[in-house]
Amino acid sequence: MSYSNNEVIQTDHITKTVQRSSLWKEVMKRFFKRKMAIAGLIILLLVFLFSFIGPFFSPYMTAGTNPQEIHQAPSLSHWLGTDHLGRDVLTRLMLAGRISLTVGIGAMLLAVTIGGILGILAGYYGGLIDQIVMRIADILMTLPGLPLLFIMAAIMSEWQVPAEQRLYIVMIMLSLVNWPSLARLIRSQVLSLREREFMVATEVLGLRDKRKVLNHLLPNVVPLLIVTATLSVGGAILSESVLSFFGLGVVPPTASWGNMINTANTLIDFTNRPWLWIPPGVAIFVTVIAVNLLGDGLRDSIDPNMKGR
Repeated sequence: MSYSNNEVIQTDHITKTVQRSSLWKEVMKRFFKRKMAIAGLIILLLVFLFSFIGPFFSPYMTAGTNPQEIHQAPSLSHWLGTDHLGRDVLTRLMLAGRISLTVGIGAMLLAVTIGGILGILAGYYGGLIDQIVMRIADILMTLPGLPLLFIMAAIMSEWQVPAEQRLYIVMIMLSLVNWPSLARLIRSQVLSLREREFMVATEVLGLRDKRKVLNHLLPNVVPLLIVTATLSVGGAILSESVLSFFGLGVVPPTASWGNMINTANTLIDFTNRPWLWIPPGVAIFVTVIAVNLLGDGLRDSIDPNMKGR
C-alpha cells in the first residue's frame, strides 16, 4: 500500500501532536513533584495578587501627600508607616510591585522575542545571516551590562524623558542588553536539532521553511525558551531596581521597589526609619528568589536527564 506525501505529512503531524501532549503531561507531573518549585509558584502568585489586586482594598489608593502624617512609624492605620510626604508605604509598595513586575515581564518578553527569532534564524539558515546576528551579539556581550544601562539611562535623563514614558524605555533597554545571550543559546539548540532525523525527514518531504520552523523546530525550542524566560525575569527586576535606586530608571511620582529604597537616602532615614527601605528590599528579595525557584523547577522538569530524580 502506498501513501501520498500529504497523507504521510498528516500522519506525522498527528503523531508529533500526541507525543508533545504526552511530553508536556510528563513535564507537569515531574514539576508538581518539586516542592521548592511549587513554593516559588505560590509565592509569585501571592506577589501578583498583592501588587495588582491589593491596592483596590487600600483606603489610601487615591490619597495624595499628607504633611500631617510625615514619617509616621507603623501603626494600625498605616501598617508599614508613612514616607517623607505622608503617603502610606504599604499602598505604595503594592503600586510599586505593579511597576517592577511589569518591567521585569515586559523586558523578558521583548528579549525572548528578539533573541528567539534571531537565534532560530541564525541557527537554521546559517551563512551570512548567522554571521551578522552572532557578530552583533558578540559586540553587545563584550560590553558590560550594568555600566551600559547606566549610560543609556543617563542619556535618557539628560533628554528629560517624561516619567510616564521611562517605564517603556527601561523595558526596551533591559531587553537590548539581555537578548544576545538568549540568541546564542537558541542558535546552539537549533544547530543541534537541524541534524536530527525528523528534520532530515522534512527535507525529504519537501516542506517549506516556514512549516519546518513553526511546526518542527519551534516546538522543540519552546521548553528552553520557557526556562530562560522565567529565569530572566528576576534579573530584569534586579536591574530595574538598581537603575531606579540611582534615579536613572523609573522616577517619582511613579513608584517602583528600587526608587522606594532610594527614599531612605540619609543616615537618619536608614537607621531610624527602617520601614522606608526594608519592605521594598524584602519584596525584591522574595520575588527574585521565587522566580529562580520556579525557573529551576521548570528546568529540572523539562530536562530529560533529570527524569526520575
